[in-house]
Amino acid sequence: MMADGSSVEKGQPGLAEAALFGLCPRCGAKGLFAGAARFAPSCKVCGLDYGQYNVGDGPAAFLTMIIGAITVALALWVEFTFDPPVWVHALLWIPFVAITTLAGLRLSKAALLAAEYQRKARQATGEDLRKPPSAGPGQSGD
Repeated sequence: MMADGSSVEKGQPGLAEAALFGLCPRCGAKGLFAGAARFAPSCKVCGLDYGQYNVGDGPAAFLTMIIGAITVALALWVEFTFDPPVWVHALLWIPFVAITTLAGLRLSKAALLAAEYQRKARQATGEDLRKPPSAGPGQSGD
């Protein structure tokens, strides 16, 4: 049992390990990605269908804000410290943004897919909407 109450079966990688190395969250086999930041259709070892997990655009949105803020801060520092020509900024920041975005996208997408698998996340259906809400703490349920 893990500290949060969920269990990890033998062979399953942890969240960080799955994200860093692109491992299947079920069996730990390499091959989560089929391209630079595109998931493979399924695991070649255990057959887990990666298409059933909705990673969406969340990782890209967060990376845009984080990498954008870091890039602007570094570019301003370089500008005010060294006063380089514009072409130096292009030479520095275009590769920096491309590399950090691609690496961050792979890492964050893999982490989100592994987290969804570990928590047994699924798409909401019409049946979920028809279920009556359960009374939470402090609610009477009347």
